[in-house]
Amino acid sequence: MRVTIVEDHALTRAGLRTALSDAFDVVGEAADGQSGCDLIARERPDVAVIDIGLPALDGIELTKRVRTDFPTTHVVIVTMLDVEEEVLAALSAGADAYCLKSSDTQRIVDAVRIAGEGGAYFDPQIAHIVLSRFAGTPANAVSSPLTPRETEVLRLIAGGNGNAEIAEALHVGLGTVKGHIRDILEKLSAADRTQAAVTALKRGYI
Repeated sequence: MRVTIVEDHALTRAGLRTALSDAFDVVGEAADGQSGCDLIARERPDVAVIDIGLPALDGIELTKRVRTDFPTTHVVIVTMLDVEEEVLAALSAGADAYCLKSSDTQRIVDAVRIAGEGGAYFDPQIAHIVLSRFAGTPANAVSSPLTPRETEVLRLIAGGNGNAEIAEALHVGLGTVKGHIRDILEKLSAADRTQAAVTALKRGYI
């Protein structure tokens, strides 16, 4: 997987490069939004890791340009900010994943991998913002790979219910719920319940 990094702080950029180089092919770096846009146009990476607070062109605007001009490039936002407005702005711009810089590096590596494979990832510390943003979005049953029961399970997950609560609500055994969740994770290429719920909500499945 080919990755570019757009981050204005040299030490943070070096840290991201070190973390990501073990798992991916880091094909370029840029220190501001405009240079980042030029880099992405030139390299057409699978994933662009972008900071929000960039000079010249901020990360939100850069994400919008990437989604419009280079739709095959996925975007992972990595930032210090966990402010709701910033999270929702990144999401509206088309970001596939959102990580805090305070996250451990493995989480950022996972986010890049998941985004590159077409999934969605949001740091568990801010996932509730994403889930509440998409609550009530009409389901798109035609294109959903989920069965009606799996959709029901995911709606309950998005509502903050644990496995025992889901089992009670659906009048099924705990093992049945775990089986549904296992199938859901596989169908959505999700690493965990939160990511599955975010992916389903973003795609309009629930």
